[in-house]
Amino acid sequence: MKKIILTGGGTAGHVIPNLALVPALKAEGFEIHYVGSHTGPERDLAEAAGLPFYGISSGKLRRYFDLKNITDIFRVAKGLGDALKLIKKIKPDIIFSKGGFVVVPVLAAARLCGVRTIIHESDITPGLANKLVMPFANKICVSFPETIGFLPQKMRKKAVLTGTPIRQSLSDGDRLYGIKTAGFEIGGKPVLLVTGGSQGATAINACVREALPQLTQKFRIIHLCGKGNLAGIKDENYVEFEYLNDKMADVLAAADVVISRAGANTIFELLALKKPHLLIPLPKGKSRGDQIQNAESFEKQGFARVLSEEKMTAQSLTEAVASLYNDREGYIKTMTAHTVSDGVAGIMQELTAF
Repeated sequence: MKKIILTGGGTAGHVIPNLALVPALKAEGFEIHYVGSHTGPERDLAEAAGLPFYGISSGKLRRYFDLKNITDIFRVAKGLGDALKLIKKIKPDIIFSKGGFVVVPVLAAARLCGVRTIIHESDITPGLANKLVMPFANKICVSFPETIGFLPQKMRKKAVLTGTPIRQSLSDGDRLYGIKTAGFEIGGKPVLLVTGGSQGATAINACVREALPQLTQKFRIIHLCGKGNLAGIKDENYVEFEYLNDKMADVLAAADVVISRAGANTIFELLALKKPHLLIPLPKGKSRGDQIQNAESFEKQGFARVLSEEKMTAQSLTEAVASLYNDREGYIKTMTAHTVSDGVAGIMQELTAF
C-alpha cells in the first residue's frame, strides 16, 4: 500500500484543503498519516477525519524582530529531529504540504531522507513558510495563474495550476435544510449569508448589524459571526450563529448571495458552488495583503464584487449587496464557465504521477 504524509497547520486554512484530499487518496489506496504542530487545530481536525496524527515541535516564522525568533530556532531544530524520526518510522512514498510554520521541518526532513514532496500555495503570493520549503519540493501546486509569476525564476518549472482542493461534502448541501437551520419559512425573501471565517470578522459584524434595517428589507440574513460574537438581536429576517460545521453545506446551499473575507480556501469554495459573493478582504495593516490580491483577482475574473474595509459603511455595504444580487445571473454564468475550480483532481494527478 502506498503511504502519504499530509502536513500543514497553525490555522484551519492550512488543514481543511488537506482533508479535502482524503476521500480521493483513500480511493487510490493510500495509507494516510497527518503531521502537524502540538498547538494548532490540526490534531482535532485530523483525528475527527479518522487520520493518525503526529505532533512535532514547531517555531513561528516572523517577518519582524522578536526575541522569540531566537528561541524558535531551537524549536524548529527539535521539529526537524521529530520529523526525521517520523519519516523513518512511517516510510512514506510522498509528502503533501499545505503550508504553515510546521511544514518547514517536515519538508527539510523529507529532503534529507530523499522522500518526494509536493507543496500547495492557495494565495496569489507565496507565504513565508512556502517560500522557505520551495527548494525542497518536487512540485509546486498553485490556485491562481498569477502565482507562477511571483515564484523565483528557477522554481517556475516546478509549478502547476491545480486550483484549491474543495471539500466534496460542501456540494451535498440541501437548501431546504439550510433554510430550516436558520429558522426561516420556505419561500420568501432571498437569503444573504455573512461569514468572516471561524473566528468571525469584527468590522464586518458591526457594519452588517448597523445596516440591518436596510438589508432586511430585501434579504433574510444568516450571520456567522464567530465565537463569542453573538449580539442577541431578535429579528424575523435575521439569525446569527457563532459557527456552523456539519450544517455549513446546507446553509451555503440556502444562500443566494454571500458576504465573506477573501481567504483563498473560502473564495474557491464559493467559486465551486457558484455562489455570487461580495468580498471584504482583510486590510493590509492586519495581514500581508494576500486577501486583497485574492479579491482583486476574483473581481477581475468576474467571479465577485469587492468592497474594501476602509470604504465599508452601512450604506456602501447595502448598495454593494443589492448590486451583487441584481447581477447574480452574470456572476453565476462566469463562474460556471471557469475550468479550474476544484483542485482535488489536479493535485491527485500530481500525487499519483510519481
